[in-house]
Amino acid sequence: MDTVVERELELMLVLSPERSIPVPARLAYRTEDPYAVHVSFHICSEAPVNWTFARELLVEGVFRPCGHGDVRIWPTKVDGRSLICMALTSPDGNALLEAPAAQVSAWLERTLRAVPPGSEGDRLGLDEGLSALLSALPADDLWLSDPWPSEESADDESQ
Repeated sequence: MDTVVERELELMLVLSPERSIPVPARLAYRTEDPYAVHVSFHICSEAPVNWTFARELLVEGVFRPCGHGDVRIWPTKVDGRSLICMALTSPDGNALLEAPAAQVSAWLERTLRAVPPGSEGDRLGLDEGLSALLSALPADDLWLSDPWPSEESADDESQ
C-alpha cells in the first residue's frame, strides 16, 4: 500500500535582506517514489511551481549545509527562530526560501517512519521485477531446446 505524507506550510521568499514575502507551499512524500520529496509552491499563477529533489538532501540540510547546483539547503537562525533555507536555481531564475525548521523536521520524521533510511530500494520492487523478467516461461522451452539436432547428438542417441 502506498502512503502519502503531506504538509501545508508557509515559506518566506527572501527578496532582499530587509524584505520577504509569504509563499504557501505543500511538502509531499510518496512511498511509491521513496527517494524523492516534492515541494509545490502556490504562487500567483495558474499552476503551482513544483520542485522534486532527494529526501536525503533535505534530511542532511536540516543539520548542515549541503547540496550544490540547483538545490542547496542549510539550517540557520534568524531572530532566535530556527529556519531551513532552500536556495533553488533554474533557467527561469533563482529563489531563496526560508522554512520553519520545526515544521519541516516534524514532516521529515513522518516520512522517515513511513520509509526508514536505507529501505527505500525495497519499496521499488526491483528484485520482484527482475525475477519476473528473467524467469523462464513455458513458451521459452521452444527456444531453449535444439530444433535441429546436430550429427553428434544423433550418434549419441544411437549408442
